[in-house]
Amino acid sequence: MSCYHLGIDCGTQGLSVVLTDGSVPSCPVVAVGEGSYDMLPPPDNTSSSEICEQNPDDWIEALRCAMDGIRTKLAVVASDASILDDVVSIGISGQMHGEVLISATGDVVGPARLWCDGRNAAEGAELTTLFGTKVPKRATVARFLWTARNAPQRAARTDRITTPAGYIAYRLTGQFDLGIGEASGMFPIDQSTLDYDVEMMAKFDTLIEQESAGAHGGGDDGQINIKSIRNLLPRVRLSGQDGGTVSADGAAILGVPSLSTKGTAVAPAEGDQVSALAGSLIASPGQVGCCFGTSVCANSVGDRAFAGVSSAVDHFCAADGKPINMIWLRNGTTFMNTVVDMFGTVLGGGNGGGEGDSARSSISSRAEVFQAVMPRVLQAAPDCGGLLALPFMDDEPGLDVTKGGSAGLYGLDTTNADAGNAVKASLLSVMFNLKLGSEVLSAQGYPRTELVLSGGITKTPELGQVLADVFDARVTLLSSAEEGTAWGAALLAAYRHHVAAAEGSESNSVDKGIISWSDFLSGIDRGDTTGTKSRANTQFLPDAGRVAAYQAVYERYKELVETEARIGDAVR
Repeated sequence: MSCYHLGIDCGTQGLSVVLTDGSVPSCPVVAVGEGSYDMLPPPDNTSSSEICEQNPDDWIEALRCAMDGIRTKLAVVASDASILDDVVSIGISGQMHGEVLISATGDVVGPARLWCDGRNAAEGAELTTLFGTKVPKRATVARFLWTARNAPQRAARTDRITTPAGYIAYRLTGQFDLGIGEASGMFPIDQSTLDYDVEMMAKFDTLIEQESAGAHGGGDDGQINIKSIRNLLPRVRLSGQDGGTVSADGAAILGVPSLSTKGTAVAPAEGDQVSALAGSLIASPGQVGCCFGTSVCANSVGDRAFAGVSSAVDHFCAADGKPINMIWLRNGTTFMNTVVDMFGTVLGGGNGGGEGDSARSSISSRAEVFQAVMPRVLQAAPDCGGLLALPFMDDEPGLDVTKGGSAGLYGLDTTNADAGNAVKASLLSVMFNLKLGSEVLSAQGYPRTELVLSGGITKTPELGQVLADVFDARVTLLSSAEEGTAWGAALLAAYRHHVAAAEGSESNSVDKGIISWSDFLSGIDRGDTTGTKSRANTQFLPDAGRVAAYQAVYERYKELVETEARIGDAVR
């Protein structure tokens, strides 16, 4: 019997939809559609450096466009777009931490503020102190506190707060539900109840009451009335639970009227980080999803809530409520890429560029430089001949590096002046920074059994061995398609279908056969999921000798990082 799932991902720059075949164990992608949108221009007489806003209606138009693309591709690959009538469930993912305000009449109140809007850093720090748990500046609750202070009339008109993913779910179902992972990016979750923290909500309401009464100048005349945060936030749902069904309006947006008449299930809308973990089949404590790109993100599945506050660690939840500890580095591979660019003259046979030549290689030539340099990187000793690097071209809040500009190579001499050493030292500095940020997790005894690697670094799979040796842990590479987050949303849809089908059976509750979210992901075949790209395992195990060698270099690196502020002051 035909069984298809839709996965929708609303990103910062565009929206993608994947149609997957749920009758195949690997849940392969059948067709992909895309739509795009832009940031809104900043208001008059304001700087654009911190303002990042979008029109939620643009996401809906992008969804329509993406579904048109799906139909066009199905007409080619399947000769029949009517298989969309066989969609049994829909999953939704979106850029986390956004602020979408909805009025009592269902209208959007002002533009949506995105995760990258930087106007509420002070509110994040204030709420961290008030709650006793880390509230990053990008958290939705920090945004709403800023709104209450700086646009109180807008806050007073707000009947519901949601996120980009939550807004799309609302337009498709008419309900304000949210997956627990996405919800945890809005407001802290109590791990004992798997719902918003009641004590923290009370503290927030008290703060808002003070603001609305003009205690801090938040209200215009002391009469601003803002609803309790409990009544503003969406209902928290776990993976597999009811996230609504497609309404007639939702079916019209998707262009598939039958989805409404069938009551097609919608999984609770989730955040992109949560869906990315699902797309990497990560759900068990000890697994860590690592993405190495211009920034680095490591999401560790925990077995309990984090204790205390650390500048290095952010917190959210997996789709089933398990705690996720996030280590995020602003300075990813940018410094390494810059060093590679410096060796771009390799393409010209080692001759330096003449006057007027570009000082930096183009993106296409950079790939050729990497190809030429990477064998030397892989041959370089763990200590890079004594060469160390600092990658801080920008600030690094999690490591208390407040300013950029201290990036450089240190300990250079005639014996180690080699492209392989320089590039490898640059890469190791990023891996070491990730290890530094992870030390607080190790100190609390969190398990680390497997690092699942993605991002640009996977173009050189052998670097997975370096990461395995640096962290003394197994590293797995999944060759994921570009639509991996949307595929993760489709897996959330598939799990919702599994649970709904089991709950609708005539068996008693014991015999319904509902499996856990982690067991469901474990059962996904890691074979061909896209028809052209495989998610098959490539694993690297740590080597005891190299582990000891990298640990010795790591200890030297920590000493160098301790001097970073003085280096920065000297060179800036």
